[in-house]
Amino acid sequence: MSGRFLKVGCRDCGNESTIFDRASTVISCSICGSTLAEPSSGMVELTGCNVIEILS
Repeated sequence: MSGRFLKVGCRDCGNESTIFDRASTVISCSICGSTLAEPSSGMVELTGCNVIEILS
């Protein structure tokens, strides 16, 4: 099963980022440094962001 890219918005500063839904490292916001997502059993767990759009 292949992964997808997600457009997410940081809950702290509102910056939009594109992340991979199967990332294997912690993903941080490039503007404020907040943790957006953490790896969890193959899929990322969104901890500090909201999904805006699922990209194909």
